[in-house]
Amino acid sequence: MNWLTTTQLWTILSDPNLWSGTLREATPLALAAMGGVISERSGVVNIAMEGMMLTGAFFGFVFTLLFSNVAVGLLAAIVTGGIMASFHAFAAIRLRADQIVVGMAVNLVALGLTSFLLFQKYSSNSLTTCLPPTPCTKGQLRTIPDWTVSVFHLDQIPALGSVLFQQNPLVYLMLLIVVLTHFLLFRTTLGLRIRAVGEHPRAADTAGINVQRLRYLSVILSGMLSGLAGGYLSLAVAYGFSDNMTAGRGFIALAAMIFGKWTPFGAFGACLLFGFGSQLGYSLQNVVIGSFQVSPNLISTLPYVVTIVALAGFIGRAIPPAADGLPYDPAEAG
Repeated sequence: MNWLTTTQLWTILSDPNLWSGTLREATPLALAAMGGVISERSGVVNIAMEGMMLTGAFFGFVFTLLFSNVAVGLLAAIVTGGIMASFHAFAAIRLRADQIVVGMAVNLVALGLTSFLLFQKYSSNSLTTCLPPTPCTKGQLRTIPDWTVSVFHLDQIPALGSVLFQQNPLVYLMLLIVVLTHFLLFRTTLGLRIRAVGEHPRAADTAGINVQRLRYLSVILSGMLSGLAGGYLSLAVAYGFSDNMTAGRGFIALAAMIFGKWTPFGAFGACLLFGFGSQLGYSLQNVVIGSFQVSPNLISTLPYVVTIVALAGFIGRAIPPAADGLPYDPAEAG
């Protein structure tokens, strides 16, 4: 059997585009995973991140086209993600419905809604725009271009320059959000209260903490971050929107959160792993092993295989917050 030669392997792994692409692929996963960490630390399972990402991607791109302003599009993505999350929060917290069922319902509603609006409004299953730096023609819109950090010639550093200092601004925002999420959960009073209602809501309620309010806040914040992740996909990666374009990224973000054991830095590390698996698939598409051409269809399954393998054998026992997924009724506290 023919395997990758040392030369082929080194060529792939030494390519800066592999590592730069890894960071790009990890960005939407990490944004959604940070929201998932916050939501589940408060005790609410959020498997609806897929639907929140999808609505964020759709409305972010549509509002960008309508107002010819990327900032408006990103704001729309964040807001619509939060709106979808509010429905999930209402059903899971106020109505105390099964959180898994509600989450799947939100995902299906998001898929159906975006598909319907896309076809009804544009009579198509995709929307596109011009690719930077190609000049835009009438009816097209430039989206979010990459930044080059040229201070102290950082972008000229061999290998690392293109990986770390020639990225999309939302990649840098994602890195900041990861740090801020860790700071929020483990260095602030609000974070302590969020973790308290996720571990022992009755004790938190007894201490005067409004459990339901904090859970609403956490779930909606989760939706806003997921919406931002969707906006990143349509405005900075695909430069357009296509039907079901999130393609399971919300579920991979959920897996990354579990892989990271409900911690921001752990989830971010898992997102990098999954991003690497996805980008490695792209790098292998043009590789010929002996006389065997690697199938693109097989390669496309690589990030999902990495997800399954990682969750099945490499994280040990993952222990969620004690009250994660358990509804809480303040009337029963007494």
